[in-house]
Amino acid sequence: MTLKRIDGPRYEELTHHDRDVVMTALKSGANRREVMGWLLATGMTVGAAGSIVGAAGEALAATPKKGGSIRFAWDLHGPSDTLDPILFTSSLDYGRGRLNYNNLCRFNEDLTVGPELATEWEANSNATEWTFKLRKDVEFHDGSKLTADDVVYSMMRHIGQESPSKAKVLVGTVKEWVKDDDYTVRAVLDAPNAELPVILGTFHFKIVKNGTTDFQNPTGTGPYTLNEFKPGVRSVHTRNDNYWNDAHEGPYLEQIEAFGITDAVARVNALISGDIHMCANLDPKAISQVEGAPNAEVFAVPSGRYPTITAMMDKEPGNNPDFRIGIKHLQRRDRVLKVIQKGVGSIGNDQPVGPAYGAGWCKEANDPNTYPYDPDKAKFHLDKSGVGGAEIHVAEVFPGMTDICLLLQRECQKVGFDLQVKKVPNDGYWGAVWMKQPMNVSAWNMRPSAHIMLTLTNRSDAPWNEAQWKNERFDQLLDMAAGELDEAKRYEMMCEAQKLCATESGSLIPTHAAYLDAKAANLKGFPRVPIAAFGGMEWPEFIWLDT
Repeated sequence: MTLKRIDGPRYEELTHHDRDVVMTALKSGANRREVMGWLLATGMTVGAAGSIVGAAGEALAATPKKGGSIRFAWDLHGPSDTLDPILFTSSLDYGRGRLNYNNLCRFNEDLTVGPELATEWEANSNATEWTFKLRKDVEFHDGSKLTADDVVYSMMRHIGQESPSKAKVLVGTVKEWVKDDDYTVRAVLDAPNAELPVILGTFHFKIVKNGTTDFQNPTGTGPYTLNEFKPGVRSVHTRNDNYWNDAHEGPYLEQIEAFGITDAVARVNALISGDIHMCANLDPKAISQVEGAPNAEVFAVPSGRYPTITAMMDKEPGNNPDFRIGIKHLQRRDRVLKVIQKGVGSIGNDQPVGPAYGAGWCKEANDPNTYPYDPDKAKFHLDKSGVGGAEIHVAEVFPGMTDICLLLQRECQKVGFDLQVKKVPNDGYWGAVWMKQPMNVSAWNMRPSAHIMLTLTNRSDAPWNEAQWKNERFDQLLDMAAGELDEAKRYEMMCEAQKLCATESGSLIPTHAAYLDAKAANLKGFPRVPIAAFGGMEWPEFIWLDT
């Protein structure tokens, strides 16, 4: 190995040949001392050689590498785990979906959408028809070609009264999808929808192979193929070496295993011990423990996610307005943020849209005087309600969720109200408890727009309308805003909708929070899309191990 003498101390000043020599030496396993020795043999000073080796090491560390396997642990799993995109419920589902499938559009970190299986799209003059051009030469994992037939089949699964899609309310105005040719499809709408490409970038709108009905072993076009899937146990995914995206060299990892570790302490310990590489939903109380570990680091992304306690309005006691008002006046929102969330986030006001939505957030709907902490008012309304007591079923679906409920329980005790907190397992929670027990808890990921968020959470016919709050004016506002291209008018409509949620629904939303996860320090390449854990679950084809 020969190197020219370099008098300058910077790696960038090396010739391309000499830079390649240094990088090749490091890649081949040479250590810092050996490369330093070669540089010093050319007559270079110690300072210059050290600077060059350091810069070369940084450049090498920033270059994605292929190889290695990781284990990803979510905070809950159960028999309702699924690989059917239209039925996705948890972020574990979302992560597996991103491993196995692709969308037509994909989110950037600023929540704009860019191309994925669609290369371009265009709306007509009033956004009642959208045309999508598809990427050519994309193959499913079984070697068959992606065509418009697959897209039409996938999209039509969300349409109609009989569709079980969890996101069908988002595309309720889409009348049909039409194939123009093998690589062109059109969405024909009954009413304008200016956000359709944004909607199609969300978790449920994955493209599956035409005719797929067996989702125990489905085929997709995604960066990883499916080796094994056992709901409530684990899934195993192997790199798709025939992946269509040539914009980068990913996917980089050989294999990814995804499963749940429901105990928060055990999950963190598994990360620090090296048994797992991705630890989802980090409890804020464990931040210092992770930061003190040499092989682990906190991964935080500011967002509009939130925890909620829900009093279902189609059941007792949630159907009693005085009960709901009384409970709302007992929330210690400041303490939830400061003590339980360790200051990471912002105060909430019982409506889903927080400051992270930027221009979509209505400040007036987050007025702290709507339901301030007021034990006297709370006691008045609870006494007036005639409700003697209530019970919350709580699983740790959000870091600190149990503590949030216990804090509310203590405040209830102060005014003589008997609020029982019944702890239930994380395993199977979404299928067995959520939206079944009169008072339950949940955790919501941020969505890419205020309109999408409110449509999923509170529209009267939304499958996930967990409070079962039904308001005709609210639904009208969503319908009007969907086709409104004037931003000022759209803001007014969305602001009124957020105010209605804050004052009338049965949801208690004390705060909004950042996504707080933890990962192995040598696992790199994560995007920071703020709509779900680990950068919006957009990570599978981008992450890599620095070995």
